[in-house]
Amino acid sequence: MHNGKRLMQYIPWFCLCLGIDGFAVLLLWIADVKALQAMAATIVLATALMFAAICAVVLFLEQGRANAFWDFLDTPDEYHEKFLQKQLSVSQAEEIHGLALVLREKQDALSALQTRLEEYEEYVETWAHETKMPLSLLALLLDNRREELPEQVGFKLDYIQSRLQESIDQMLFYARIKGMRKDYLFEHISVDSVIQEVLEDYRPLLEEKGFRTVLPETDIPVYTDRRSFRFLLQQVVSNAVKYSAEQPVLHFAVIPGERTCVLSVRDNGTGVKSCDLPFLFEKGFTGDCGENRKKATGMGLYLASEIGKDLKLALEADSQLGEGFEMRIVFPVVHSG
Repeated sequence: MHNGKRLMQYIPWFCLCLGIDGFAVLLLWIADVKALQAMAATIVLATALMFAAICAVVLFLEQGRANAFWDFLDTPDEYHEKFLQKQLSVSQAEEIHGLALVLREKQDALSALQTRLEEYEEYVETWAHETKMPLSLLALLLDNRREELPEQVGFKLDYIQSRLQESIDQMLFYARIKGMRKDYLFEHISVDSVIQEVLEDYRPLLEEKGFRTVLPETDIPVYTDRRSFRFLLQQVVSNAVKYSAEQPVLHFAVIPGERTCVLSVRDNGTGVKSCDLPFLFEKGFTGDCGENRKKATGMGLYLASEIGKDLKLALEADSQLGEGFEMRIVFPVVHSG
């Protein structure tokens, strides 16, 4: 394909050669018709063969230059620069030298940036894990000394612990999905067990809001990363708590299929406007209805969507304003063995 494109640029020269041959044949015809009959075919054939030989040599040289150029772009060090310059004219070699200096400068800046990103990732993860220690102590205090605390104080501490834990988890997963390292562990896990873990994490807030939860009637194993799926589900439950209405209900349902398995999480909260649905998974989008949404960061569902992409899960949202919100998490069916 590339050689064909290169040949096309020499077609005008070939036509010029044929034109000169035609002029020579005309002169030969005027001078001697018998000589024309003997020499015309030989002239044209010789021209075609000469042109083909020249094209073969030119294509060979151009292919070598192209290979050297792409090697240079991939690794713009001094060795590849000099190797490419040997196949170019003096003016072209000077231009390549200038390009090499710019590319090496950009490459050094990119390497420095990658190093800074790696150091930042390590710092964020270290900070988050260090912060989990006082949070664990707070959770232990609430579990063991709750009866000694006033009810309102206990609720506020529960809320603080939940929000801090959620923010830290969001920070860790944001660093993970934007980082260069992926540490997913795919395995068959029980959907019901992950639901129970998430409900236990949000138990104080769910009880304070008076939530009634409806669990799936069936439990089907899905093939995914447990920690990431748990975080994804936490974002959905967190939104249900934030935007709950009177007599709140959180309904979980598992819908099996031949190629997919769907986990539906539905609440009867405030819902969102239909015009906001296409933008729910965009970074920083919060919508314009409700005071709680004005205070939101718009990161929860964005992170859930990004994790879903990494895990090859599809997220489908459905809602009507004032009539609740439903999130469907679609898992591909992966058979063991």
